[in-house]
Amino acid sequence: QVHLAESGGGLVPYGGSLRLSCAASGRTLAMGWFRQAPGKAREFVGSISWSGGNTIYVDSVKGRFTISRDNVKNTEYLQMNSLKPEDTAVYYCAAARTTLDPTRTADAYAYWGQGTQVTVSS
Repeated sequence: QVHLAESGGGLVPYGGSLRLSCAASGRTLAMGWFRQAPGKAREFVGSISWSGGNTIYVDSVKGRFTISRDNVKNTEYLQMNSLKPEDTAVYYCAAARTTLDPTRTADAYAYWGQGTQVTVSS
């Protein structure tokens, strides 16, 4: 069992930046970030491989968001730049069940954090 805890959310103006952190209670395989805005379905944001060498992103955040990880600290990060109001959502980190490579598939993730709110003002 792996416990995940996100931090770093908050209120930021249009064009601002935030860095989210996800601390894991133990070693993890591939990790990902998802988000859910009010009244909308959960959306994949990005994922990083076990080694940190490979990442994938949803098109809407490419070039603005960067996922990284520190396997010594068992922590995953989501650096968000050039934030837009449409990025407003609760952001969740997740750890894969058996997958080493990054994946968009929510079912591949066995462990989820409690979420952190990100609000971008216009």
